[in-house]
Amino acid sequence: MIELTIRILRVVSILGCIASSIYYFVCLVAAASFRRLWNSATSVRGPLPPVSILKPLKGTDPDIYESFRSHCLQDYPEYEIIFGVSDPADPAISSVEQLKREFPERSIQLVVCPTILGANVKVSNLDHMVRQARFDCLIVNDSDIRVERDYLQRIIEPLMDDHNGMVTCLYRGVAAPTLGSRLEALGISTDFCPGVLVARSLEGGIRFGLGSTLAFRRRDLDRAGGFQAIVDYLADDYELGRRIAGLGLNVVLSDVIVETHLPAYGLAGFLTHQMRWARGVRDARLGGYIGLASTFGLMWGLLNVIFTHGAPWLWGVLGVVALLRVTVALTVGKGVLCDNQVLGQLWLLPLRDLIAVGVWIASFAGHTVTWRGDRFTLKKGRLTRIAP
Repeated sequence: MIELTIRILRVVSILGCIASSIYYFVCLVAAASFRRLWNSATSVRGPLPPVSILKPLKGTDPDIYESFRSHCLQDYPEYEIIFGVSDPADPAISSVEQLKREFPERSIQLVVCPTILGANVKVSNLDHMVRQARFDCLIVNDSDIRVERDYLQRIIEPLMDDHNGMVTCLYRGVAAPTLGSRLEALGISTDFCPGVLVARSLEGGIRFGLGSTLAFRRRDLDRAGGFQAIVDYLADDYELGRRIAGLGLNVVLSDVIVETHLPAYGLAGFLTHQMRWARGVRDARLGGYIGLASTFGLMWGLLNVIFTHGAPWLWGVLGVVALLRVTVALTVGKGVLCDNQVLGQLWLLPLRDLIAVGVWIASFAGHTVTWRGDRFTLKKGRLTRIAP
């Protein structure tokens, strides 16, 4: 019986290596397709519409003021920035007030949203904020997102085509000098973003949004049920993109790459954040999430070596899988995202990938997530607050 079990594990491990290698090839093709598309794209002609940028806040993030400031330096004819908080004593307010003083010519508004409409306070704030927005074109992005001067123009241009209902974009993480923060940044550039490109390639486009940027029209938001329809969802960016795609509109993955400056995560903080993300994806895209098992190339390669007591040819298989994994990391991280940290952090890739396997397994064992200090139960994508 033991011998049969080992044989089965050997076969499964070999199949895992094959599946992972195929996935890595698909990543490379998807990355090349993405770059080719935008290299050949032409700008849309016509006047650019005015835009309302909605930025919900809770607490401060690393370099938060510089992130805010980058939104005030846009080469764009007309836009406003609306910040929203649920707590009138939120420490992020001081940065908003400083921004107003530095850029008095900009339309900057702070909305205090004391009424909590659901478990996702960020979305609750957005529902209050959108009522104050003057324009039909809306952009929602996270508080820690830093952008270039042409960000608004490049994000809004695809929305000038009525067939497009949402524009979203990839991002790279700027790590703090801690192990957890470096692992987080490495995962974004070498695992998460390649996965998004593969989804775009295999599904003929994407049908979800990323919190780095969600650009859409107010009328399409209303047709999708508004923010109140997703106020209890953890993966609100995914859900809003899914609902707008459900209207028969395209979700466009822009060529814009934005930055997020990551907190100085300790290992525990990194694992907590990864578990929240993992359980959110598990509930949003269960089939695809289960299929992640076929992408854990380094794990399958190591298991192959272990189960065969170090057969020489399987060391070669492990080497090929590792080479493909590194190629994907560099192609997407460096070539697509222009992440200058990737090369210096490649030595952490085996550790990061093995931790990802552990998080993936553990994510099926519970329904609790922690988000900015609050604990929730997650069921079918919806949050229920756990009383302290």
